[in-house]
Amino acid sequence: MTAAAVDADLVIVGGGPAGLSLSLFLAAHDPALLSRTVLIERDRYPREKICAGAIAGHALARLATIDATPDVPHVKVRGLSATTRFGHVEVRSDEEMGWVVRRVEFDAALAGLARARGLDLREGCAVESITQADDARSQLVLRDGSKLRANMVVGADGLGSVVRRALRLPKGPILARAVEVDTERAAHDSQGDLLHFDLTAADLRGYAWDFPTPLGGAVRVCRGVYDLGPSAVDPSARLLARDQPPPLSKPRRFGERGLTLGQPHGRGNTLLIGEAAGIDPVLGEGIAQAILYGEMAAALLSARQAASGPRFDDVSSFLLRGRLGLDLGVRGRATRFVYGATRRIVERTIVADPALARAGLAYFGGRHVARSDLARALLTLGRELSRQVRRW
Repeated sequence: MTAAAVDADLVIVGGGPAGLSLSLFLAAHDPALLSRTVLIERDRYPREKICAGAIAGHALARLATIDATPDVPHVKVRGLSATTRFGHVEVRSDEEMGWVVRRVEFDAALAGLARARGLDLREGCAVESITQADDARSQLVLRDGSKLRANMVVGADGLGSVVRRALRLPKGPILARAVEVDTERAAHDSQGDLLHFDLTAADLRGYAWDFPTPLGGAVRVCRGVYDLGPSAVDPSARLLARDQPPPLSKPRRFGERGLTLGQPHGRGNTLLIGEAAGIDPVLGEGIAQAILYGEMAAALLSARQAASGPRFDDVSSFLLRGRLGLDLGVRGRATRFVYGATRRIVERTIVADPALARAGLAYFGGRHVARSDLARALLTLGRELSRQVRRW
């Protein structure tokens, strides 16, 4: 006997920060729509997700506006540093500029908040297929044979998005490889409140990182390599060759999808957010962007739910407004400059004057970016560019 399909106004596929943030912003601003929403998560919380775990303060501030800051172990970030072939720079603030968390705890806490606020959250459910019904609604078939019928669908299901595949959208050209391990702190590590980036490997189209991480009741270090490729050296080999303490875990490998400007974020009644749509391709930062995607999508879905056959073919310009647009638009365009022919200029600029690093830290933390720092950074960049042109 065929099971009857359950009707919903909105089905969210994927219970990571993007899908859960969307639910929480709906709970705050459109509880009626949330009451007709189902979120499908293929695993069960708490489930491990491979991620360095850094969250920008400006995104945490957005969660705070709806009283949805999760109560989880975290390391407070107050600075950042970078080492390049041309030197080292380090900047700090007296203020808290962000967190480092473990996704196993962060996602579970967000899920608990969303469920407490009325979300129909179904764990351990994998989506097998998504098809368009005769009435323009989507039909989702789950692995257990159950069915959902939805007026609107949101794909928040990450790199291997089943929703993206159902839309027949390409994977996108910006696919990064990354690998990470956890270790004890080493003598060469900075204080435990600083994000460190290592750009010294000239043949790596990416960087290595050392982030403090809350693990086992102590502050340890998550170390990793982010590789946009193509690279002759496997990221795992690079990671294990670094000067670091013995790993506390086996190397964890994962992929990331960087945003490709100009590609669609939606089709028909279906919308993509988070890594299913694309995140920061320069650094691979994803949690903050996921939260911002969720906030923007909540406003969009709320506005369009009453439409007869809501469509999202035109949503890229909407989703990429404001902070999210600035984050992803600038970084998407910057990728070829940071890792291309002008990389040496970028590296020199980073260490020649701390103004650029200070501006980056302020932006990360959601603080005012001093115009003087921006002006100095541009002057330094111009000076390094002139120096390089003379060499050419």
